Amino acid sequence: MHNNVHVAVIYYSATGTVHALAQASVDGAEKAGATTRLRRVAELAPAAAIASNPEWQAHSEQSAGIPEATLADLDWADVVLFGTPTRYGTMASQLKQFIDTTGPLWQQGKLADKVYSSFTATATIHGGQESTLLSMAQVFYHWGGIMVPPGYTDPIQFQTGNPYGTSFVASQGKLPDETALEAARYQARRATDIAAQIKAGRRAA
Repeated sequence: MHNNVHVAVIYYSATGTVHALAQASVDGAEKAGATTRLRRVAELAPAAAIASNPEWQAHSEQSAGIPEATLADLDWADVVLFGTPTRYGTMASQLKQFIDTTGPLWQQGKLADKVYSSFTATATIHGGQESTLLSMAQVFYHWGGIMVPPGYTDPIQFQTGNPYGTSFVASQGKLPDETALEAARYQARRATDIAAQIKAGRRAA
């Protein structure tokens, strides 16, 4: 068990789809023995826009107790899993705004050499899942991160068909089905396992 691995799951979710994947990611990392933090990024949408959508309003109220992500969470983590709905083939502005605050850590080299992975959800089947996950990878390149996608490394991946990261089509159900949740758990376990191996190698060096 990898009880010396710190995993931060940082996400944005409007109506709860990505939140469910984030929670499954936490479960997967904890089952691998990691210490975890579940963090949501700050909401940027005006209250009137949220109130205009009952599902958005309900999830906003339900998730109010989850702490907002800070730079300290990134500094603490050995593994960071980012979750976002797709917005025109890229990440949501709420998550991008948080990422845009990471300059101080980046300048100090504190974002390098961590394990990163990401997951997403779309409203439609061809809604830009892969392009969103690939756009996240561009951030990890700049940080000098170690990208650990799920790939086709477990039978669950042949059911989901996305080697870039866990994804779900919300039009097929408001919340992720068990296949998507298990894929998220697996992705987090894999990232935790790789991070544990990296940490052990560094101690032995």
